[in-house]
Amino acid sequence: MSIAHSPPHTYPALSYELFPPRTSRADEGLWRTIRALEDTRPDFVSVTYGASGSNRDTAIGLLMRLLDETTLKPLAHLTGVGNSRDYLMELVDELISRGVRGILALRGDRPQDLSLPAGDLHYASELVELIRQVERQLTAHLCAGKVAVGVAAYSTKHPESPSLEHDIEVLLAKQSAGADFAITQVFFAPDHYRRLLRTARRAGVEIPIIPGVVPFTSVRRLERLSELAGIEVDATLKDRLMNADDDSARRRIGVQATVDLAHAALDDGAPGLHIYTFNEHGAALDVLDRLELSRPPVPGLSQSA
Repeated sequence: MSIAHSPPHTYPALSYELFPPRTSRADEGLWRTIRALEDTRPDFVSVTYGASGSNRDTAIGLLMRLLDETTLKPLAHLTGVGNSRDYLMELVDELISRGVRGILALRGDRPQDLSLPAGDLHYASELVELIRQVERQLTAHLCAGKVAVGVAAYSTKHPESPSLEHDIEVLLAKQSAGADFAITQVFFAPDHYRRLLRTARRAGVEIPIIPGVVPFTSVRRLERLSELAGIEVDATLKDRLMNADDDSARRRIGVQATVDLAHAALDDGAPGLHIYTFNEHGAALDVLDRLELSRPPVPGLSQSA
């Protein structure tokens, strides 16, 4: 009797965000975090890129070390604002030629100083198109392969956007330009991701939308993220964190709140989770332990008892 082939079991995607270190001491701490996160076998780790390429050398250095010294697959952030088209094409060429196979295409924050150059690109969709243009020129080098291009999505209205509907139109433009997936900015309530996913699908967005979550263990960090995202932190959660008996209790409260938010997103159909680590692994690993997120088996190892 023949057995029909069943589709392979799918596992939620898992990824982390890291940022290039500014000091040698920070570098040591980052690499402790990298080794700890590597043990969880994530699908990729993203590496942030400073405004207008202000940390280009350290960002590329970290990307190369990840490729050369770890089993991790790096996703390189890239921002369009403040850069010329020629510079960006040169940088994308360099990233691909040096082995990077994932790029997160971001518009970037507009410079507050009007004397600074705004750059040739005005939208993230233009950067996606530019990456695809460079990729086509390197097709022979890639053996007809493909670079994975990600973009940002917003579970709540972008601070500069007139409406959530406008954000969805922008996401559709990124998809049309060649984006493969999206990662959301931080959000604080299950309804935020649920509404984004439902609205995006109805509008025709088909690419995976991965929720980005941050361990809710620091009130100061949450307030800063709330300011940047233009949304309010849940008042009840904030009060519980501020009134916790000690740091250990505060951490337990924050981790459980993050786990609840992640579970809700996965139940709503999220394809995985992207964890903003702030280069610290402790809380991220606590979240993973509580989530009990299933991971694919290690190739070559027997799964039998």
